Amino acid sequence: MARDTTAKTSDWRFDLTGATAPLAAQRHTRRVIHGRVLDDPYDWLAAKNWREVLRDPDALPDDIAELIEAENAYCDGVMAPLKNLRRALVAEMRGRIKEDDSEVPEPDGPYAYYERFHEGAEHPLYCRTPRDGGTETVLLDGEALAKGHDFFDIGDAAHAPDHAQLAWSVDDAGSELFDIRTRALSDGLDRADVVSDSDGVIVWQANSKAYYYVLIDENHRTAQVFRHEVDADPADDALIIEETDSAWFVSLHESRCRRFAIVSIHGHDATECWLIDLREDNPTPRIVAPREPRLRYDVEPHGDLLYIRNNADGADDFRISVAPLAEPGRENWKDVVHHRHGVLIDSFTVYARYLVWLLRENSLPKLVIRALSSGEEHAIHFEEEAYALSIDPGLEFDTDILRFVYSSMTTPDETYDYDMTARTRVLRKRQEIPSGHDPKNYVTRRLFATARDGESVPITLLHRADFTPGGDGAPLLLYGYGAYGYALSASFSEDALSLVDRGFVYARAHIRGGTDKGWRWYEDGKLEKKQNSFLDFID
Repeated sequence: MARDTTAKTSDWRFDLTGATAPLAAQRHTRRVIHGRVLDDPYDWLAAKNWREVLRDPDALPDDIAELIEAENAYCDGVMAPLKNLRRALVAEMRGRIKEDDSEVPEPDGPYAYYERFHEGAEHPLYCRTPRDGGTETVLLDGEALAKGHDFFDIGDAAHAPDHAQLAWSVDDAGSELFDIRTRALSDGLDRADVVSDSDGVIVWQANSKAYYYVLIDENHRTAQVFRHEVDADPADDALIIEETDSAWFVSLHESRCRRFAIVSIHGHDATECWLIDLREDNPTPRIVAPREPRLRYDVEPHGDLLYIRNNADGADDFRISVAPLAEPGRENWKDVVHHRHGVLIDSFTVYARYLVWLLRENSLPKLVIRALSSGEEHAIHFEEEAYALSIDPGLEFDTDILRFVYSSMTTPDETYDYDMTARTRVLRKRQEIPSGHDPKNYVTRRLFATARDGESVPITLLHRADFTPGGDGAPLLLYGYGAYGYALSASFSEDALSLVDRGFVYARAHIRGGTDKGWRWYEDGKLEKKQNSFLDFID
């Protein structure tokens, strides 16, 4: 779309004339914890009935609701002069969204599954066609189901291994508590049995007669894994795994080979994995390696072997090991991808004939592929200075096709199918920008800034190709995160174009606290070293 050169400076200013920000009342609350007296005058803002509020937002105490409403009214008044600019920005941003968008179909057996939107819809259609093309069948219509709800979020839509059923989960209150329903695809009608208070994830048993799920307890903590028999009373569901330590949380997903449900129990700095055999009706969960302080690992079974990404024995940036599936304990772990300091193995997956891992070095991602039979490996190369990559493992295990998504701050998402044997890639989809976008009109650059302690901090820049700073420089929006080990990617942002097209430079600083330059980068930006995150940002 054409660049906006008509916006007036006055349209960019707040109006603070006569504005008075609401002040929260101070109500002193005295507590004694470990012999220390604490006085928190704003303790009342933490609703004591938060469990009830999660299920019914109208239960929020009146005094808290009134303060929130006053803050919203203050914001509306201060922002009022920006209404023309906001209207223009909304129009631009909506113009970059393809409303009738569709995913690239994922093949699985006789069908290909995908999500798509129709114009004006806020919720997706879950669909399938015959694998090689043909008539589309809508399995779930999110937009129709959302009618009459103020909030509606579909967590998962998982077809059964027999392709004759669908299990789906939904939160229709904003509580992050998901109900799970199943339906026969022959008639599309939901069955009467509904599992409540799950985290939304569904893993089917191999015989399609039951599924596994994680229950959220009264403290909004994931602590238990249950198995639900289709058409049975959820009150009779079998408890499979329970974590009693409130500092640990439970998650669940299906293995790539689809033989196991993988249960990950994770604490602040460690994990513990269990395997549930999906072929068995009453399986006994099997532990991989008991939890140890600072031991993090995740697993993927492959035949009689188990591949394990782990940080054992000082491998802070992770290594990939292999062990016999029957004896997966730490004493049997043997490295197949060795640890390298500063080169973080971010994730991995296993196919029938290939091992694939995504690594990050100096804040740049790289995809590496190894043939399991020969051990020969290669990487996929890209030309831009800075970019983002993600793996889409797909639904099939016995395949030579790896799907990945590439983007940069100038290049919208591109979905590729990569033939790991032929080493060729096919572009399956390029994110469409309906209002128009030419990557050649923009420039992505990778720079490095020296922090005051000598560390080199990567910075990714985006500006127009015809950008020329004036004598006083140019406006800059510098963004950073630097916490929880989150690596800030150099991915495409439609919204950033609204700034850049108005003469801004948009920059992302890959500061310490994330894992942009490995696990040490994270450790150097937390706890007593947290100040490094802020100094990296301002230096």
